[in-house]
Amino acid sequence: MARATGGLSPESLALAWADWAMHLAGAPGKRLALLTAMTQSATAFACGEANPDLARDPRFRADAWQQHPWLKGMADAFLRTEAWWRAATHNVPGTAPHSEAVTAFACRQLLDMWSPSNLPWLNPEVIDQTRQQQGLNLWNGLNNAWEDTTRRLSSRPPAGTETFEVGRNLACTPGKVVMRNRLVELIQYSPTTDHVKAEPVLIVPAWIMKYYILDLSPQNSMVRWLVEQGHTVFCLSWRNVGEAERDLGMDDYRQEGVMAALDAVNAIVPRRKVHAVGYCLGGTLLTIAAAAMARAGDERLASMSLFAAQTDFTEPGELGLFIDPAQLHMLDSMMWQRGYLTADQMAGAFQMLQSNDLVWSRAVHDYLMGERAPMIDLMAWNADATRMPFRMHSQYLHRLFLDNDLASGRYVVDGHPVALQDLKLPIFLVGTERDHVAPWHSVYKLHQLTDTELCFVLTNGGHNAGIVNEPGHPHRHYRLATRMPGDLHQSADDWEANHVAQEGSWWPAWHDWLSGHGSPRAVRPPSMGARTFPPLADAPGSYVLER
Repeated sequence: MARATGGLSPESLALAWADWAMHLAGAPGKRLALLTAMTQSATAFACGEANPDLARDPRFRADAWQQHPWLKGMADAFLRTEAWWRAATHNVPGTAPHSEAVTAFACRQLLDMWSPSNLPWLNPEVIDQTRQQQGLNLWNGLNNAWEDTTRRLSSRPPAGTETFEVGRNLACTPGKVVMRNRLVELIQYSPTTDHVKAEPVLIVPAWIMKYYILDLSPQNSMVRWLVEQGHTVFCLSWRNVGEAERDLGMDDYRQEGVMAALDAVNAIVPRRKVHAVGYCLGGTLLTIAAAAMARAGDERLASMSLFAAQTDFTEPGELGLFIDPAQLHMLDSMMWQRGYLTADQMAGAFQMLQSNDLVWSRAVHDYLMGERAPMIDLMAWNADATRMPFRMHSQYLHRLFLDNDLASGRYVVDGHPVALQDLKLPIFLVGTERDHVAPWHSVYKLHQLTDTELCFVLTNGGHNAGIVNEPGHPHRHYRLATRMPGDLHQSADDWEANHVAQEGSWWPAWHDWLSGHGSPRAVRPPSMGARTFPPLADAPGSYVLER
């Protein structure tokens, strides 16, 4: 069934639709309001009243849509229909919020599919392109579609990724693998300054993708930039697990990932506390590890920085559409059969969340206009996905997303529940404005779960581009403020309204924050590896190359 539905639970969709439909049938006031809205919209359309959505929607922003009256009318009618269905699937009295969100999402997907911009005989840009090129664009688009299909069927990466190679122009910051176990390799990066900050930096990336999102090309590598600022940097590289690792759980990732790496860093840089950094899922895991360490009296961390990482999952954004008991039963069944969740199964869900940007606009550009967008390093990294073991991912979805055990104080480590209130170390927390994986309002909730020093940054961009935010990148801004213990709480929206955006990258502000929470005296760089953790290979190691 999962193969037939693309991993979506038909029971979940049916229950959501039934909840919405029955409550709509029992809400005459809502139905009357919808009938009134339909009449008013039809009248406005017939009278030629301007539709402000037409100028704002990127699908119809091109001048060509304004120059053909009947095509402009078609787009206008579509947007009015879309707005009516948006109203019809929201605010129906009595409907469960999850059912409402799923129904609205499914309706939006169907409407997006039939947008006039996706139909070659209705899209004036495609019509003009076809006339000018005498149909060559459609031939090129057919070749593009054939190439993409054959690559997917043969499990090859997208076209253009061959220009990027890990170790050559991606993940090419010099360093050594200084620790390896069945789950991770730990990379220590070579210093480039005569003296370094006393406290090393340990990065825990997400295991859903390869670590080198933080070490992309030399000009936008966070790792390389940190090293150039005088930091001793270590980074975990997660193994691309297979069926043999199906029984690895969340605690295995904590012990053999975060804690094993911390032991190695302590051996290489002894008697120094560590600045721990976690990105996305890695940040959630790091928070669990730090809370367990706090409960045990382990004070090896100097600070904790979390990038687009959630600790409270009550409002996970549209990703929550795929999290309910029926949907998780479907995912558990898929993962149990193979022993892991495949990259393509995850990619489908993320693409649907932004179908206009990631599916339909790309299809129009590549298959109807017959053009290829140039491949960039971030796109090449995005195509290099990893697998996740059955047990770990099931625990993550059930215990964190569905049951919200971490924020509720029910998440158990070593036989005892961990509490985020135990965290007393300073925290640097980053959210991104257009994050559809970890919405910044959800990231911000850590303010409510701790009473320690917390510096929050809200930067523009999305889940990846907001973090890969090197100095000198144009059109970047961020807001920053620190909440000290005992300060009164602000809601996320109030916080945003009360803080003015600053131009530029947030990386220098983070560097200053790290420096302010460490020793003021610089030291000689540590050796590469130690007697108990000798260098095993050159960076980027072998795990990142596994397919």
